[in-house]
Amino acid sequence: RQPLSPCVAGERLCSTEEATPGSGTYTRHGFIFSSLAGCLERKSEDNELPVVSVVRDSESQLLPNVGAVVTCKVCSINSRFAKVHILYVGSTPLKSTFRGTIRREDIRATEKDKVEVYKSFRPSDIVLAKVISLGDAQSNYLLSTAENELGVVVARSEAGVQMVPISWCEMQCPRTHTKEFRKVARVQPQFLQT
Repeated sequence: RQPLSPCVAGERLCSTEEATPGSGTYTRHGFIFSSLAGCLERKSEDNELPVVSVVRDSESQLLPNVGAVVTCKVCSINSRFAKVHILYVGSTPLKSTFRGTIRREDIRATEKDKVEVYKSFRPSDIVLAKVISLGDAQSNYLLSTAENELGVVVARSEAGVQMVPISWCEMQCPRTHTKEFRKVARVQPQFLQT
């Protein structure tokens, strides 16, 4: 996924030898033109010609930018990082899911060498994180939870009950009173998603 560039209706985008026309485009005399004002999007798949499409600004403007606070769900963890799906940018839900990675060294601001991923996140946790870089070509964003406001906001215990934060590094199940380690966010009210 390349960065989106704005284009106007009727703009000549490229030749039909370079790409396949997608939504928001039309072809004429061997060239692909934009049929609406918006942002140019190119998607390439397995050695085929990239598909060129134009998406309206309102649909396309919401991409996680560097510095944005995002709400994401943990998919998997290992000893080096947590893989997440980004669900919201700020308080706005995303139409399509973006993948993100929280590396071990980006989980906390202090004692980075002592951080253990499995003591910070578990799969299906809901986490507030900040975008620190746009990562690689697989639209994989690098995220950080190093600030106090960032980290786990919703987690379920093994009993399936939503846990209550009891410190910056622990949450407790209200039913079984079992404590589990997490990198707990000190949540600011404007980010609370019900």
